[in-house]
Amino acid sequence: MNRRTLAHLFAAVCSVALLASAPAVRAADEAPDALIKRVSTDVIDKIKSDKDVQAGNLNKVLVLVDSQIMPNVNFTRMTAAAVGRNWRQATPDQQKKLQEEFKTLLVRTYSGALAQVKDQSVSVKPLRAEAGDTEVTVRTEVLGRGDPIQLDYRMEKTNGSWKIYDLNVLGVWLVETYRTQFAQEINAKGVDGLIASLVQRNQTNAGKKS
Repeated sequence: MNRRTLAHLFAAVCSVALLASAPAVRAADEAPDALIKRVSTDVIDKIKSDKDVQAGNLNKVLVLVDSQIMPNVNFTRMTAAAVGRNWRQATPDQQKKLQEEFKTLLVRTYSGALAQVKDQSVSVKPLRAEAGDTEVTVRTEVLGRGDPIQLDYRMEKTNGSWKIYDLNVLGVWLVETYRTQFAQEINAKGVDGLIASLVQRNQTNAGKKS
């Protein structure tokens, strides 16, 4: 597995799939860099201890994502940013479907790569933030075999808790990458066309894993 694929794996799993292992009270008191360190370590440890997850068992991956990652992600904001200006024109039902299919896309795309998570760890760099900041960037490196992999998180503080809403993988922001792809689909076939395209991609990915 090359460095970019591995980095995207961590983006999907440690964000996606970022995607709670601690009580809500603890999360509310937790600094953003401490939260990233804890969640990343917990997720990696669970991957290492679960052979089904390592083998890419989709149901097990979904459970891991829902229990360990999603409580720490503002996935509505992430999806809205990826869809771009067309998000506000989408109906509530379309927005719900976009979030569901986008999440499935991330999980299905990277679940087969989980077997590659073996001896990796995450190093969190010193946080550059001022007291009272409600949006910060937490910079990390994934350490293992080979050179360190850059993986940064954009986070916001809402209702007293920090949530992830974007990731920088080797210098490329995840939301920006998908926004370009999604804009092409919407320009060609509208929001429903994007939803249909995501459904098709997810079905194709599911077929490859069957």
